[in-house]
Amino acid sequence: MIVMKFGGTSVANYEAITRMVSIVRGKLDEKPVVVVSALSKVTDLLYRISDSAAARNEDEAKSLLAQLRERHIGLSRELLADDGALCKASCDKVNEICDALDSFVSAVCAVGELSARSKAIIISNGEYLSSNIICFAMNAAGIRTNYMDARKMIITDADYMKGEPDMDAISAAVPGIVAEAYKDADAVITQGFVSATASGEPTVLGRGGSDYSASLIGMAIDASRIEIWTDVDGVRTADPRRVSNTRCLDRISFEEAAEMAHFGAKVLHPLTIEPAVRKNIPIYVLNSMNPSGEGTAILQSAFIEDGVKSVSCKENIRVINIFSTKMINTSGFLKKVFEIFSEYKVSVDLISTSEANISVTVDASQNIDAVVSALSGFADVYVDEDKSQVSVIGKNIVNLKGLLEQTFAPLRECKIYMISQGASYVNISFVVDRPVLNDVVQQIHRYLFEV
Repeated sequence: MIVMKFGGTSVANYEAITRMVSIVRGKLDEKPVVVVSALSKVTDLLYRISDSAAARNEDEAKSLLAQLRERHIGLSRELLADDGALCKASCDKVNEICDALDSFVSAVCAVGELSARSKAIIISNGEYLSSNIICFAMNAAGIRTNYMDARKMIITDADYMKGEPDMDAISAAVPGIVAEAYKDADAVITQGFVSATASGEPTVLGRGGSDYSASLIGMAIDASRIEIWTDVDGVRTADPRRVSNTRCLDRISFEEAAEMAHFGAKVLHPLTIEPAVRKNIPIYVLNSMNPSGEGTAILQSAFIEDGVKSVSCKENIRVINIFSTKMINTSGFLKKVFEIFSEYKVSVDLISTSEANISVTVDASQNIDAVVSALSGFADVYVDEDKSQVSVIGKNIVNLKGLLEQTFAPLRECKIYMISQGASYVNISFVVDRPVLNDVVQQIHRYLFEV
């Protein structure tokens, strides 16, 4: 069995879904488990609906809901124009999902309070709409396809908006559900992103979580490989939206891919790698708009050569500097600091320490007010805003002679606020001012890959 995940741009419209069905048809002998995202931009629309409901702006919410319904009804009619019965069934299902969502949004508007649970219910509807329509489309194309509800398979804790998967529960549930769905079927389809607690409470895996869903399912069924179908030819040496002359990487290691995803590469969700590593399942990043392309293979480190693979970046970060003479010759100080970050659920990316100073970076989207307040009780805390992080990533880069010179040569006139090298020798990262980010990344890429 293989897992094939198709992202929003790969199921965006009639043309994209028609390509997707053709791609799946070519893999039927490998018993594909198809995982789909919401149609492109639909999750954003659902977030707007939830915000309107929270603000008790029912007129705006209803207008957005009408757009949601119209887009999916229109898509059903396009895809199933030649099969009246399936077209009616698909439109009926769209209306059923949208009617239930309409009633739920009205209830939220009446209460005027949007809980995390309610928000998870609203934003998960995109995947249920897309997966139902695509299931009908695959059947209409002659691929006998059965539908599976991801809430029965992807079991998480009760963090509604960013559920933590229960690996053991998922491994126990998924194989039986997939086997049952595969009776009298050529393929099976389910949703990415959405999940539930063991008691059935709705949760989601967080933005971009469909990749994670595919990897979790692949782990549970011991898939021979996991295919992530997107709108680019694979993993590149840098973000082509920032850097010219990037090139596609044929293969990278699990460790390199994890670092790239965590430190800013947009091709994979950062958590995708872990479940695949558990079972040593190769991941392939492929382009649904160029199905014949080879893409990028993500494999065990033993199959990957040493060297720099990419320059990644995070555009908007903060640097939190913590200074205290109490650190000097004192055990337990670091523990005290990071317990505060843990308590307020603020995740840290880079860490640098000296005798009396700790510097860390955090994503600027996180609220750090409570952390700064708590730390200020026993240390001087300074926050540098509007910074960016640049990471040079590759296997065993510590062994590459001249790498630091190549990396920092373009930065002679640039302020560097912090430098950190990962213990795994897979990345070297540093912090610069946000306005110079694109220029810095372009120059480093040129020195490392073009000169």
